[in-house]
Amino acid sequence: MVDLPSPNHDERAEPVDMLILHYTGMETARAAIDRLRDPQAQVSAHYVVDEDGTILRLVPEQRRAWHAGVSHWRGSSALNGRSIGIEIVNPGHEFGYRDFPVLQLAAVCDLCLSILARHAIPQRNVVGHSDVAPDRKQDPGERFDWRALAENGVGLWPADAIDLGTTGAIRDAVTLRPVRAALADIGYKVAPEGALDPALSSVLRAFQRHWRPEAVTGQADDGTLVRLLGVQTLARDG
Repeated sequence: MVDLPSPNHDERAEPVDMLILHYTGMETARAAIDRLRDPQAQVSAHYVVDEDGTILRLVPEQRRAWHAGVSHWRGSSALNGRSIGIEIVNPGHEFGYRDFPVLQLAAVCDLCLSILARHAIPQRNVVGHSDVAPDRKQDPGERFDWRALAENGVGLWPADAIDLGTTGAIRDAVTLRPVRAALADIGYKVAPEGALDPALSSVLRAFQRHWRPEAVTGQADDGTLVRLLGVQTLARDG
C-alpha cells in the first residue's frame, strides 16, 4: 500500500457502517488521483485501487472522505460520515468502460476484507455508488464482478432459487407495490406506490447493475424479480 495523502477530508461524527465502491470515471488513473487530491475539487476517497492492483491510501479511515455526495441508503442520507469509499480505476461509461482486471479485483477484495475486519459493516451495506445515488451515478457498473466479491466474503449475492416460470402464486403476486417494497427493504430510496416512472426505473437499473448485470433495462422482468426477492431475503438477515 502506498500513502498519497489528500487534503480533502474532515472529522467524522458517526461510526463507520458502510463501504461504498466507485469507479474513477476519468480518462487516466493519474487524472483521477490528481483530482482526488486537489483541494479545489473538494472530492476524495479513502483508497484508490489501480488496474495493476496497487492500492493508494489517500484519507485515513478515521476521517470523513468526500466521495458519496448526495446519497441515501436504508433510511440514512449524506453517507460520507458513516462510510469508507474506495475508488477503482476504470474510465467508466463516459470514457470507454472496460472490464476490471483480475489483479485489480483481487486487490479490491483483499482491501474490502481488511476494512470489514476493522469496522462493524454489515454485508448489506457493501454497495456501489449507483446504489446510493441511482439518479445520477452508474459506478462501479455492470462490468464489476460483485458476485465474485460476495463469494469471497464481501457483500451479498443471492442464489437463484425461485423459479418464477413455474411458481404461479409468486408470478400473480408480482405488482409494483411489492417490487417497491423489496427495493426499500434492500436499502434503496423509493416511493411505496406508483407506476413504473423514471425514478423507479433508475433504481431498478442501479439494482440490475449490482445484482443482474446481464440485463440493465430498468424493467421488473422475471429475472430481475428472482434476484430482487433473493437479495431482499439476504438483506433482512444482515
